[in-house]
Amino acid sequence: MEPIPLPSEDSWLLPEEDREHPQDDESKAGPVVPYDPLQRYLREVNRYPLLTPDEEKELLLRYHQSQDSEVAYRLITSNLRLVVKIAMEFQRYWMQNLLDLIQEGNIGLMQAIKKFDPFRGIKLSYYSSFWIKAYILKFIMDNWKLVKIGTTQAQRKLFYNLKKEKGKLLAMGIDPVPKLLSEKFQVSEQDIIEMDQRLGEWELSLDAPVSESSPEDHKSFLPDKSASPEAALSKLELNTILKSKLTEFQKGLTPREKEIFEKRILTEEPLTLQELGDLFRISRERVRQLEDKLLKRLKVYLEKELPDLKPDFLHVAF
Repeated sequence: MEPIPLPSEDSWLLPEEDREHPQDDESKAGPVVPYDPLQRYLREVNRYPLLTPDEEKELLLRYHQSQDSEVAYRLITSNLRLVVKIAMEFQRYWMQNLLDLIQEGNIGLMQAIKKFDPFRGIKLSYYSSFWIKAYILKFIMDNWKLVKIGTTQAQRKLFYNLKKEKGKLLAMGIDPVPKLLSEKFQVSEQDIIEMDQRLGEWELSLDAPVSESSPEDHKSFLPDKSASPEAALSKLELNTILKSKLTEFQKGLTPREKEIFEKRILTEEPLTLQELGDLFRISRERVRQLEDKLLKRLKVYLEKELPDLKPDFLHVAF
């Protein structure tokens, strides 16, 4: 397939006036008014009109068929506000120039326009947000001034799970010493010590939500280096849809069924049959029967709601 023509990435990083003549307005206004490239960029972005749903749909179809760069221009400029909004959600973690994040997010937006399939029934803003967040978060990780965390498989495993595991041990009254953690993760004690120091310096927790209004955490948007961006994005979409369907499924459960569902099926560390039996004052066998019944109901429900999933979807998703 021929590469899709898009405007140069550099042309979306800053308005042309700011790149070539950054002092023009300020020299006219006088020295009292400081030059603010971010405000200049935001004013420039607000000049581009938003598209109506019908206009966007029409342009997406035209671009998919013709790969017209002028059509791409309209699609990209109409979504630059989305990039700014997402970049601002990450700003408190970056604590440096917001334009750095906006630039990376713009590149992610361009990739989304390239890859978008108008026949999949997904909104462009929803699809683009995954690419924008992935590019921004990767930029933060790659350019963090103290360390470059997560470059090997062992480091990534620690990066994602060390803080969580320490919290679990502390909650159980166990001192999370490096020796114990090294046995848990099958790495050296020195690996534990170094990653613990790095995580202490790196203020962004991947388990924290991107924003108060967003259910996704930052870890959800980390690109999987073992897969292509398209495959990683498809996995993210699948997980997001599954989370939504699981929430709906739980609404039809009794309190006891919901407890078993959450503490036996969804959790990474399920309670034993005996523990749940003691909790509800029923036998281990009865808990097992209820669990099997829930799994069968869940499979029927998801096959009905998500008929395109493969038969082994439960093993993939959980």
